[in-house]
Amino acid sequence: MAAMPPPIADERAGLKEYLSAQQYAFHAIAFGLTDDQARSKPSVSAMSIGGLIKHVTSCQRGWMERVAAAPELCDSDKRPMEDQAADYGDEFVMRDDETLADILAAFDRQNADTIRLVETSDLGAAVPIPRHVPWFPKDVPAWSVRWVFFHMIEELARHAGQGDIIRESIDGATLYELLAGLEGWPETEWLKPFTPA
Repeated sequence: MAAMPPPIADERAGLKEYLSAQQYAFHAIAFGLTDDQARSKPSVSAMSIGGLIKHVTSCQRGWMERVAAAPELCDSDKRPMEDQAADYGDEFVMRDDETLADILAAFDRQNADTIRLVETSDLGAAVPIPRHVPWFPKDVPAWSVRWVFFHMIEELARHAGQGDIIRESIDGATLYELLAGLEGWPETEWLKPFTPA
């Protein structure tokens, strides 16, 4: 995949291509890391690359459950907030028994489901806002599916930027050299592809 989404013909193609580009950024951020490096927390953030990828996988899953259930409330949003919060603890941590390859495989499965829903969902369908989630608005009854996909682009981009800083703190690698190494770009006088140790 190139460093930027290709030209787009319409809204649905734009949503798909920009989501795909943000999803792919996490593969670049993780490129060449060992499991120990992916588990490390080298910056002021409490997050690791592995934990961050687990989080964006779960984040997409939750929002796509809402899209798939629209215009009804999805089952997970019917649970009390305390029960939902109890599930979050493991979401941000790459445990010792987890591998980066397995975390990326789960991420890719979720990415495919997200893209399938972009391609097939009614973008105008109402997505009910769960009233018991403290950070959700109380003055709007529903989002649209379209809004959810734009929000996913925002969420993925924000966390990819966080991942860039964590990755640079591990070994100094930055996004374009990681993309160049991941995709086999030729070396130029201004860009040397990252090569895993």
